[in-house]
Parts: sequence; C-alpha cells; structure tokens
Amino acid sequence: MQGKTIVITGGTSGIGEVAALKLAAMGARIVLVARSRTRGEATLARLEKAAPGLSHKVHYADLSLLAEMKRVATAIAAAEPRIDVLINNAGALFNHRRVTADGLEYTFATNHMAYFVMTALLRERLLASAPARIVNTASAAHEGAKLDLDDLQSEKNFLGFRVYGTSKLCNILFTRELARRLQGTGVTANCLHPGFVATRFADQSGGLVAPLVRIAKLFAISPEQGAKTIVYLASSPQVAQTSGVYFIRSRPAEPSETARDDRLAGQLWEKTAALAGIE
Repeated sequence: MQGKTIVITGGTSGIGEVAALKLAAMGARIVLVARSRTRGEATLARLEKAAPGLSHKVHYADLSLLAEMKRVATAIAAAEPRIDVLINNAGALFNHRRVTADGLEYTFATNHMAYFVMTALLRERLLASAPARIVNTASAAHEGAKLDLDDLQSEKNFLGFRVYGTSKLCNILFTRELARRLQGTGVTANCLHPGFVATRFADQSGGLVAPLVRIAKLFAISPEQGAKTIVYLASSPQVAQTSGVYFIRSRPAEPSETARDDRLAGQLWEKTAALAGIE
C-alpha cells in the first residue's frame, strides 16, 4: 500500500476508523469523508501518529444529502490526482421514517445513494489510477430483504431494521452491477459483511432500537475483527483480479437469491441514477 491513496467514508469511528488506521500503517495515505468535525480531527490526529508524513486529509459532508455527496466527491476528485481505493463504509439505521430535503428516506439516502454518488463522481480518478479497487460495506442483514422498486423510499411500510436490511441488499446489487460495468477497466468492486460489531452503530437511531442494539453489542465482535475484511479487500494481492463478489471473514460467500438477481441490479442502477441526476 506504499504510495497509494485511499478514500473512505465512515472512517472516523468503528470498523471504518480501524481499517483506515491499519491501511495507513501499511503505507497508504488516507482521505476521510466525515460528518463530525470533532471525530474527523481526532481520527486525523490518530492517522498522523500511526503513519506520519503522508499528508492524510479529511473532508466534511452530510452524506444523506445529494448536494453534499456531489460537493465532497467533486472536491476530492479535484484535489486528488489519483485514487487507488474507494471504501464506501458510512451507514446508519433509523427507527423512525424521516425524509431528506431531496425527498429521500434517510436510510436509503445514506446507505445506498451515497455509495452510488461517491463512486460515480470518483470513477474517472479510479479509472485513471487502475489497477484500483472499490470496497462497499454491506451486511448479512440483507438476507430475507426484498426490494420494491416502486417503493424505494419505504412509504408503504416502514420498519427500521427491515429498511436497513433492504439498504444492504441495495449495496450488494449495486456492487454486482458496478463490477459488470467496470469489466476490463482494471478497477474492481467487491462488498462484504463485517460481522455484528460493537461500534457506535445505531446508538442514535431512536425508539427501542438503540437500547436493543446496545444489549446485542455485548455479544458482538470487536471493531478490529470487523475491519479485517475491509482491509483484506482493499490491500490483498489475492483479490487483485476478483470483482463483483460478496465476502464474509475475508472469504467469498453467497448472498441471498435476491442479491444475486442481476436483472434487479440493473433496474436498481437505472432508478438510482435517475434519483441522483447522474447518467
């Protein structure tokens, strides 16, 4: 990873921060996308301490808003002459349905739209830096999830965990279609289930979700364990030619039947591109 530049969203806490620190220690320069300035500055300080002299950087944006996604991705593309790895890791779970200023349900916007927009606007940098990699954090929560293309904003029936699972299904479908579109370019795209990890995740979700998740975290794995597959997909020579695959514990795994529906993946791509205003 010496001399490589990695862009990572959701890299200021939990598995994202651990992965950023591990990859920096391997020689990579880290470009963070953060929402909180407090956490952003704290992680930047940790990066400088762990791997000094690499000019790590942090950009700030609210990745639930289309304008913010586009602004920060455009800024990164302008500032970085090359991007070797893009790690889409930011995610959230909400107990109550809320809609962004764009009319998008928050879970869908943060967990899926941000992956799509960041990737689309950094695509040219990744292509120019090939061989390059895209790593998307998905989840086993996608199992059992269904995708209603006519109700992507969950207006008909909102349940926090169900909507989260659907967003993770979207991550896998997006990865499959992205890999198909990137064939022959030297840029790969893979996704992963990190495991159920004891992090800040869902602490601010509200309702009964937060206390239930806090109890469940007593039995969760550590962020260090959860970050291993991210680091593996971002750096290992063993997956240099692998694309469009879902990983668990650094090994290929088979996602749900719905997550393997390539026709659905293509339809989701078209719907997402229209919502994002990106061709």
